[in-house]
Amino acid sequence: MKKIKSPKPTEAELEILQILWEHGPSTVRFINDKMNEKKNVGYTTTLKLMQIMVGKNLVTRDEGSRSHIYSIAYKKNETQKVLLDQFLETAFGGSAGKLVMQALGNRKTSKEEIREIRELLDKIERGK
Repeated sequence: MKKIKSPKPTEAELEILQILWEHGPSTVRFINDKMNEKKNVGYTTTLKLMQIMVGKNLVTRDEGSRSHIYSIAYKKNETQKVLLDQFLETAFGGSAGKLVMQALGNRKTSKEEIREIRELLDKIERGK
């Protein structure tokens, strides 16, 4: 896996990456079928997106068989970190505190999630 810096995936590309992260290397047909479980997406649209993603180095393509197999180029957590860093900088001026306060204020947070957040905060305070 390469270190991700840029480019950053679009929303449609993220949908494809989610499928690849969940199911592993896949054909365009499989990815298109999975996408069609949520909304109607044409095969050629999915194929074009996949080709663009290869060009952006977001996925790799194995052309060894008749049906090309596409794989992720970056781990899920690497992509999430890049996207979160970008979002944090542009939407919250780099303030993680503001992001967390907004997120917790906008959604119902379960007791389990609050416990996990407290554990993380305690760990951070102890110096990891």
